[in-house]
Amino acid sequence: MSLSNEYKRQFAWRAWPKIFDALPVLQGQTILDLGCGIGDQSAEIADRGARVIGIDMNEDLLREAQARSLGNAEFRRADLCTLSDLDVAADGLWCSFTAAYFPDLPSVLASWAKLLRPGAWVAMTEIDDLFGHEPLGTRNKELLEAYARDALAMKRYDFHMGRKLRGHLERSGFTVSRVLDLDDQELSFAGPARPEIIEAWRNRFERLKLLRDLCGPNFEQLKEEFLACLARADHRSKAKVYCCMATKC
Repeated sequence: MSLSNEYKRQFAWRAWPKIFDALPVLQGQTILDLGCGIGDQSAEIADRGARVIGIDMNEDLLREAQARSLGNAEFRRADLCTLSDLDVAADGLWCSFTAAYFPDLPSVLASWAKLLRPGAWVAMTEIDDLFGHEPLGTRNKELLEAYARDALAMKRYDFHMGRKLRGHLERSGFTVSRVLDLDDQELSFAGPARPEIIEAWRNRFERLKLLRDLCGPNFEQLKEEFLACLARADHRSKAKVYCCMATKC
């Protein structure tokens, strides 16, 4: 299954309605969707009367977004680290499951803040401890922890960004008004996962080449134990999905 199709079915597993209900009135606002992917969340924001500018680096995902032909949304390919040429003064910034790709988030937030009007709102959603699912054997937990440490050291990804969002925003001059702890049918749940959830996780593992390289011959065993963990009646998740809502001072 393509990444675009994966994203399409994941939309129903997220707690988007809870976040959308917490946003201010969007009618007439200009909103940046940073890391917009296939544009499914952009479409929801546009349906609420906003003008949306979606930004992503992945051309395949952007083609899916553009194919929606939304009248009040546009999608552009750009590096989220270098948006200084974007001529916009936005009323809000939406960013979901993207912040973790910027372990030095405050420096990126400083550039994003230049695109926002005073008093503009920010809603950032991120996972914390993606692989935090139990019960797992000690050796496989150690491998996943080593993978997370390496990703952070190499500045590829911060697996604990969710818990850091509030502090990063406050240190970057934003006033945090609310932090939502969100249920998620794929990422943060208790009890056995449905078959389609396990399939999505299997596909995720197949995309993790660097994890495969780190684990070597142990990769398949780790993957199968992790998937079996998700299917267990006593499965429990330590992973959390947070949405941090703030305003620009």
